[in-house]
Amino acid sequence: MYKITQSDEKIIIKGIKDFDPIHTFECGQCFRWNKEEDGSYTGVVKGKILNVKKDGEYIIFDKTTKDDFINLWMDYFDLKRDYNLIKEKLSKDSILKEAIQYGEGIRILNQDEWETTISFIISSNRGIPIIKKSIEALCKKYGTYIGAYKGKRYYDFPSSKQLFKCSEEEIKESYTGYRAKYIVNTTCMIEKNQVDLYDLKKLFTYDARSELLKLSGVGPKVADCILLFSMEKYDAFPIDVWVKRVMEYFYIHEETSLKKVQLFSQEKFKDLAGFAQQYLFYYARELGIGK
Repeated sequence: MYKITQSDEKIIIKGIKDFDPIHTFECGQCFRWNKEEDGSYTGVVKGKILNVKKDGEYIIFDKTTKDDFINLWMDYFDLKRDYNLIKEKLSKDSILKEAIQYGEGIRILNQDEWETTISFIISSNRGIPIIKKSIEALCKKYGTYIGAYKGKRYYDFPSSKQLFKCSEEEIKESYTGYRAKYIVNTTCMIEKNQVDLYDLKKLFTYDARSELLKLSGVGPKVADCILLFSMEKYDAFPIDVWVKRVMEYFYIHEETSLKKVQLFSQEKFKDLAGFAQQYLFYYARELGIGK
């Protein structure tokens, strides 16, 4: 177990294994964590601003309290899970053993279901810089102001109630493009209780995915991202064109369909498929494989 100490608004943790902010925040699972000049990362989660920095064997969480660390950040960063055990199981596969060495500090974040849904609708067919720009514009325009940190103002992610009053044209002003229509329609569905995002975690993965696919702008890949990054469905394996190429390169050795890649991945990695996807995604991106 690791040691927790508090100093002013800082929580300093010694001995956290398998957690590197760079690996965790740069693996494509989140969009509101930004790198500072000192190498730390600042983000907003559930109305709280946090700065995270790795310094040798220490992880420093700035602008928080011990109570918030225990009640919010422990769960958000999945710090109670033994990632070493996951790595041991996945490392029986020689390709994943190599991949894990590149992204050994990845942890799958437990993000908010609503924010994750809208964020990944926005992410469709886009690069990360423009995704971040769009989400920040949406938060600044419609989210609640939280406070400032290091001279920057921060806003919470807008709730479905806050977005429900917005037109498609208004949403487009946040650089969302054609996705504005999807955001408006999905917001309407959520507000009318046609899909209960916060109840889907209780369902089996197949059933939760079926519900998510009812939402406007949510296809199989976006649904699996939502399942994996906010609903603890670790058997989900998000596949886009790039991940498909990576799987073909490493495992299948021929061009095939998305559906066949999905079936292959679920059969091979089973309940650890989501963890495998993250290690493979990070590994392939670092080496430029599949582009």
